[in-house]
Amino acid sequence: MADTSALAPLREPVFRMLWLAWLTANVCMWMNDVAAAWLMTSLTTSPVMVALVQSASTLPVFLLGLPSGALADILDRRRYFIVTQFWVAAVALVVCLVLLSGAMNAALLLVLTFANGIGLAMRWPVFAAIVPELVPRPQLPAALALNGIAMNASRIVGPLVAGAVIASLGSAWVFVLNAVLSVAAGFAIMRWRREAKVSALPGERFFGAMRVGLQHVRQSTRMHAVLWRISAFFLQATALQALMPLVAKGLPGGGAGTFTLLLAGLGMGAIVAALYLPRIRQRYTRDQLVHHGTLVQAGATLVVAFSPNLYVAMPAMVVAGMAWISVANSLTVAAQLSLPDWVRARGMSIYQMALMGSSAAGAALWGQVAGLTDVRTSLVGSAVFGVVALAFTRRFRIQGAAEEDLSPTRVVKPPEISEPVDPDAGPVLVTIEYRIDPAQATAFLAVMEETRRARLRQGALSWELFRDTADPGRYIEYLLDESWVEHLRRFDRFTASDAALRERRLSFHIGETSPVVTRCIAQAFQR
Repeated sequence: MADTSALAPLREPVFRMLWLAWLTANVCMWMNDVAAAWLMTSLTTSPVMVALVQSASTLPVFLLGLPSGALADILDRRRYFIVTQFWVAAVALVVCLVLLSGAMNAALLLVLTFANGIGLAMRWPVFAAIVPELVPRPQLPAALALNGIAMNASRIVGPLVAGAVIASLGSAWVFVLNAVLSVAAGFAIMRWRREAKVSALPGERFFGAMRVGLQHVRQSTRMHAVLWRISAFFLQATALQALMPLVAKGLPGGGAGTFTLLLAGLGMGAIVAALYLPRIRQRYTRDQLVHHGTLVQAGATLVVAFSPNLYVAMPAMVVAGMAWISVANSLTVAAQLSLPDWVRARGMSIYQMALMGSSAAGAALWGQVAGLTDVRTSLVGSAVFGVVALAFTRRFRIQGAAEEDLSPTRVVKPPEISEPVDPDAGPVLVTIEYRIDPAQATAFLAVMEETRRARLRQGALSWELFRDTADPGRYIEYLLDESWVEHLRRFDRFTASDAALRERRLSFHIGETSPVVTRCIAQAFQR
């Protein structure tokens, strides 16, 4: 039995090494954001330009989330991870050179911040995809919780280090330190020796990989539930973080120190909860953790809204951080367990886009509410919204009675062909003929509805089921693949869950022989 304690994944040498690299990378990210925002205030007095620093940092996540996920799935993940890390390091070095030469201006700083954001957007999906490779499946929740600890610890350490360096040496030295740490993290990743997965098929094409990734998520009921729940939660929970500077200023004696303490309280709460999550998960399901965590988050937001001083607000921020990591970890684990390895990076990039999108929308929404009313009204409104949204999203279950086994299997072999077929030839029409007892038609159709979603998740362009009007026991399943190589690729994507569904499907067939399968390739004509 694998050890499932909170720190157990750190006993795996490769995970420990990459986790430390990830922690360092996140510290660098926060250092860069703080230093860039502060540097912009010395380059221009325009509030718009200062605000655009945050936009330049986060916009690449929205623009490049799915493309980066596709690249992480179709390229070697180790090499891709290394490239993304050295991209960030290269940008940091360029910033250093520009600053030391005295050539920095506001517009150039925005361009370089956007370039750094590109590296961050490209790096997150690949790291999310490789974590399940590094630890046993029972340790996955703990590993993801440790990632949450890295993110929250870096949220505290990064700004504190950046502030100390800015105060003592100046903004330029923050970027120098950022560059050194980024290069060190890149060399640490290079020490990872990942076993390459060899496939006889050519790699997926970029745009085709994005289409299949979107289609897989669209046909996954579990991912639908996760995306609804993560969007609803962060649309509400982001209000407390977005309005935290104004909350700090509104407290007696509030200033930069108060803001730092509130931010540290949120991070410390998340770290403490992450350490105790293995015990908590023994008592509550993931759906219960999301439900209770959302209510606790809303309650903590109300306490902060009416806090008369820091002594009341600080414990509430700790509780809010504990609720935040409990919900976020539960949803992240549910997303990871809903995705097979071949599409994991694409699926997690869509998950990240939903998280970032709802956070950005929530910050804009509750900031607007605070501008039209006041901070307290906005926080109360966000808490009420969270409870109402919870009521509407409770029907979306993120954990079933039994988890699907998404490990790959080769139960079904690729077809034998009489002559060579051009891999790009297509589309490919596949038909499967079943003989069904009419009395079992209702149960058969229910299984075939699951089959439709499974075929489309594997990448089929279209799927239909036809019933013979002259013979009520004869059904023909039809599916269309984009090309011959895409048809063969579906055999590599076959999982143990798909094999179990196939057995259920075939159990309805009453013919003397197996269902008749035909494969036809579209005939090209000279125009």
